[in-house]
Amino acid sequence: MTNTYPITAQAQVTQPRDGGVLNDLKSFLRAHRGKARIQAEDGSSVELPDEVRRVVDQAVEALADGDAVSVAPVSTRLTTSQAADVLGVTRPTLVKMLDDGKIPYEQINVHRTVLLSDVLAYKQSRTSQQRAFLGQTLRDAVADGTYRITAEQADQAIAQIRQERS
Repeated sequence: MTNTYPITAQAQVTQPRDGGVLNDLKSFLRAHRGKARIQAEDGSSVELPDEVRRVVDQAVEALADGDAVSVAPVSTRLTTSQAADVLGVTRPTLVKMLDDGKIPYEQINVHRTVLLSDVLAYKQSRTSQQRAFLGQTLRDAVADGTYRITAEQADQAIAQIRQERS
């Protein structure tokens, strides 16, 4: 059972109350990855789209871990402040990225806006580059003897990290 508190007309924060049920649900969802259906008492059912399943998985994980959850709609067109928040950077850093052509934007009068899809694509590209760099750094450290593991063990460790983060 959860408590739900309205934040705005569009967002709410839900706080966990019954950890046992949430932990059971968390275990169930982990054991049954992939497609999911919701069934009503009258027997009718509908398949959850992948994006809804991901939201449910993340919300249950957080609630089961004792964290509160907020789900709010996000426009597909973001302000520079919103885009900076998505990327975890400051607004001036984001503006520099825009000026450097790293993320496309539209300027209306003095205000810039960016598409959420462009911000997420940049974030994914940056994550991939960081993972590749870290992987190469680990392989180099193994090759020069800094780490006493085989190259195969290094590749397995990198693969495990990627899997845990996705």
